[in-house]
Amino acid sequence: MFPVTALTSLLVLALAVAATPVTVREPLVTLPFAKHINTTGTADIVKQDQARIKQLFANAEARRTGSTLYADATSSSIDATNQLVTYTVSVGVGSPATYYDLIVDTGSSNTWVGAGTSYTATSTSTKTSDTVSVTYGSGSFSGESPSQNLRMYDLADMFVCYGGTEYTDTVTLSSSLVITNQSIGVASKSSGFSGYDGILGIGPDALTEGTLSPDTSSTIPTVVDNLYTQGTIPDKILSVYFQPTTSESSTNGELTFGGTDSTKYTGDITYTSVTTTSPAEYYWGIDQSITYGSTTILSSTAGIVDTGTTLLYIASDAFKQYVSATGATYDSSTGLYSISSSQYSSLQTLDLVIGGTTFGLTANAQIWPRSLNTYIGGSSSKIYLVVSDIGTNSGEGLDFIDGLVFLERFYSVFDTTNSRVGFATTSYTTATTN
Repeated sequence: MFPVTALTSLLVLALAVAATPVTVREPLVTLPFAKHINTTGTADIVKQDQARIKQLFANAEARRTGSTLYADATSSSIDATNQLVTYTVSVGVGSPATYYDLIVDTGSSNTWVGAGTSYTATSTSTKTSDTVSVTYGSGSFSGESPSQNLRMYDLADMFVCYGGTEYTDTVTLSSSLVITNQSIGVASKSSGFSGYDGILGIGPDALTEGTLSPDTSSTIPTVVDNLYTQGTIPDKILSVYFQPTTSESSTNGELTFGGTDSTKYTGDITYTSVTTTSPAEYYWGIDQSITYGSTTILSSTAGIVDTGTTLLYIASDAFKQYVSATGATYDSSTGLYSISSSQYSSLQTLDLVIGGTTFGLTANAQIWPRSLNTYIGGSSSKIYLVVSDIGTNSGEGLDFIDGLVFLERFYSVFDTTNSRVGFATTSYTTATTN
């Protein structure tokens, strides 16, 4: 951990609505970063998250085998929809910079623009000879290339994209966070990103291997990699601070590049090594066990931490135990499970044991914000759980996903330098805002 007073070069992206002016808080530098709830897409969070989960498995398998995922030309073309919950940051590309609202994603590592606002080439823009292919579970981007235009197909709820154009350009996160020659994908067509311009991929750079063509063997340095290589930050560390919120768009946290912000967490940070279990090892994967009350429902196993997944997902056998213990029932209008007021009163803490430390999700942390029920197609009078079924039994090597509902309760640190992930409590860990 780096004390804030000692880090004169520590640089931070603070969460804020786009209209909020940039603020300077020495020695931290901040710029807009916002949480949004999409009110125009499907209300089924689970369906979209599970599509992403399938793609996470598929992407990891492609990394393991050295293969590339391509769409089946016989499949029918479909439209993708946005994730209901996203965190976005305004990123400048080029000089003078065009600013793009990019979704922050620790589950992917390519940065690309052009889904909404078109890419504008400037004197700092260099078109490479590579096309770029990236596959997501809840949206896609495309671009014109010398050989083909991108198309998107449905492969068992996986949304596949290929054929964008790779550029290098200057990327501006703030006046003090400027990256030269950052590799970015440029889309001329897109589907599923209404209101957003692309993705800021901040997962491990190994996820970029095989995404370029013909240079299929190379990895692409992420923005974190380049900030470190170019001497802007002292370590390849990204720290994430969110807060639970009851509004559809709010200022509720910050991203810190290069270290940690001790004003945003309480106690000590517990670090755990990135797991060696496949396929979780290809992402920000960790080992953890899960206990509900006094019952262990998931023994120590591997999973991932992911800002691109909304809910907390656990293996099917563990989820069945959780449903049985809570008395929850399936709600077809939302795809979530609901409980009664009396069941909520009896809801026990869901404990995630990571690196020997217990991180407890209180009863309030296990439910969807009730003031936002109607945004997900639910009833204002119901109580919905934010724990859901990952779709496979434990033992698959990716048995849980600690999504945004977990990250909004605990400070998290993604440490590439030491190949580890850290967590700490915050003043909002036991908040009762939901």
